[in-house]
Amino acid sequence: MTAPLFPQDDFATITQLIAAAKQRAVQSVNTTLIELYWQVGQTISRKIAQAEWGDSVVAQLAQHLAHTQPGLRGFTRSNLFRMKQFYETYQGDEIVSPLVRQLPWTHNLIILNQSKRTEEREFYLRLAIQEKWSKRELERQFKAALFERTVLHPPKVSAVLSHIQPDALNVFKDSYLVEFLDLAQGHAEADLHQGLLSKLKSFLIELGRDFCFVGSEYPLQVGGRDFALDLLFFHRGLNCLVAIELKVGRFEPEYLGKLGFYLEALDRDVKKPHEQAAIGVLLCASKDDEVVEYVLSRSLSPALIAEYQTQLPDKALLQAKLHEFYWLNAPDNGE
Repeated sequence: MTAPLFPQDDFATITQLIAAAKQRAVQSVNTTLIELYWQVGQTISRKIAQAEWGDSVVAQLAQHLAHTQPGLRGFTRSNLFRMKQFYETYQGDEIVSPLVRQLPWTHNLIILNQSKRTEEREFYLRLAIQEKWSKRELERQFKAALFERTVLHPPKVSAVLSHIQPDALNVFKDSYLVEFLDLAQGHAEADLHQGLLSKLKSFLIELGRDFCFVGSEYPLQVGGRDFALDLLFFHRGLNCLVAIELKVGRFEPEYLGKLGFYLEALDRDVKKPHEQAAIGVLLCASKDDEVVEYVLSRSLSPALIAEYQTQLPDKALLQAKLHEFYWLNAPDNGE
């Protein structure tokens, strides 16, 4: 007698349980490994601080481990000193030290080696955990100077948006990097639009993990007329639709009126009862910050103005500006 066949969807619960268990196992192994590196770094740090060991002893330790623990990897002289640096960097920091245990060792090394400030390390630790960045994406964010851009150029949003969705300031950016599109100089809006669709996965990573794609040229009908919204997303954390209008030129004040019209149509005809009001993003090739400030100060739409950049920024220049920013805002420099 042949056993009855069941749809594979009926087995989804078991499959999900197995996948979740595997993930917990991987995370458990990673946490244990990071804790081991922390303890090894702590021991080496204290031995050297108390003048019980010199640098040469660490090299002897690496040789000893290689001889007595065949197959053991990652305990070379250079890595042992990295463990020491790892411990010394985060010891005593009760806020940040728990975060390092949630990331792989390679991620920790990237953040440790490339961050110049305590707040920068915390910034990347939190985002790497939240966004679940791969090693490659984490390195890209450093090249993109995300920390410097975030501090120097916070997102410019309307007062309405700040009021109804305070967390939006932590979700959106003042500029988005789309260097992965390889757009030619003088590209058309259609080129930008099609490029974002063809590299949607990369664009979603740039937007943030909680963004979900809904549609392109999303149809809206108002008063018997048909309209098309460039891109429509949904943000799980903010629980709202996010409309993105693309402009390959400089931001102009009249653009915001059309975006506000689209947001009204979404709220009336598309938004579900349990969702929050839709948010609009004007993604332009350039913008004058003073013009943006004037426009947003009187806007009644939950919207923001952002730039898209087709090339990675000059990180050295941004770091110099950030240094000046911190110096000017230091307590002892206040007038």
